[in-house]
Order: sequence, then C-alpha cells, then structure tokens
Amino acid sequence: MKNIVKIALISSAACLALVACAKKQQPQTDPAAEGAPAAEASQDSAAQALTQAQADSLAAEQARLDAERLEAERARLEQLINQIMSEDVYFDFDRSELTEKAKELLAQVGELLLKEQRFTITIEGHTDARGTEDYNFTLGAKRAMKVKEFLAAYGIENSRMESVSYGKEAPKAQGETEEAYSQNRRANFRVNIKQ
Repeated sequence: MKNIVKIALISSAACLALVACAKKQQPQTDPAAEGAPAAEASQDSAAQALTQAQADSLAAEQARLDAERLEAERARLEQLINQIMSEDVYFDFDRSELTEKAKELLAQVGELLLKEQRFTITIEGHTDARGTEDYNFTLGAKRAMKVKEFLAAYGIENSRMESVSYGKEAPKAQGETEEAYSQNRRANFRVNIKQ
C-alpha cells in the first residue's frame, strides 16, 4: 500500500509540475476584429461630421427662412404704412367736422391701427390759403383733433397719437382755385413704428 501512496504522490507532483510549466496560451482573436476599434472610431467620426454638416445645413436653412419672414413682415408693414399715409381726410370750407366719407376712411385707418399695435401716428391738420395765419393754425389744429378724437373713440390709445397743425404752410396743391383749395383742407398721417 505504501507503493500506491508513493505512486499517487509522484503522479500528483508530476501533474502539478506539468500545469505549472505549461505555457500560457494567448486567446485567439480574429485579425479583422483587431482593426474594429479603429474602424468604429472612424465611423463615429464620420457620423459626427455628417451630423455637424446636417446641423449646419439646417441652421443655414433656418436663417434663410427667418430672413424671408422678416422681409415679408417688413414689406407688409411698409404696405400698411403707405396705405395709411396715402389717405387724406378732407374737410368742407371753414369746417372741422368730419364728413361721412371721412368717417368711413378713418374707420379703415382705425382697423389698421388696431391690428398693428406697433404703429404710432402723427395727425397733421391743414387748411387752404384763405384766412389769416392764426385762424388757419387754429382751424388746422381743430381738424387734427377731430381725427384724433374719432380714432380714440374707435379704440386707439391716445398715447399712440399726436396732432399738429400746419395751417396753410404746407399745401398739397398749389394755386388759388377751388380745386386746389379743396385738396388743401385736409388732415393727413405720418406713421412711426414703436421699438
């Protein structure tokens, strides 16, 4: 029995020696897989570049659309301003009362001003050349004030309107005919845009 124990001990020692001396084997790798981290990095870099190019393209498109919107808004405001400024409110000789035609026109101006809250206006009162300078300045002021009162009753805040009289100093039409006089008996508008 001693021999069996000796043989078992020797066998065990030999196995241990073989295991200890055995060369460690390196795990086998696929040569194609070894280049994978570089390929993945390259793909990530390409994806990032593509994403940045897409972002730049989208930003450029957004800037173009914003510029188009701004230009369309500017053109719209310019059209509204021109529409208001092209309208004159005419008065009868030596009168400051608004005619029915003047009220219709002022209702349209009031609608535009209600829609576009950024507009402020200056109402300019004018007269024809007949009468004294003082009288005409007073009459021009009354005409501008009547227009302002109508628009205030329409819902336009007083803070958005001011009035000024030019009397006979800024005629629209030259001459001393009834046709010229009738064009000069008016109130007209200057439009500003609040910032």
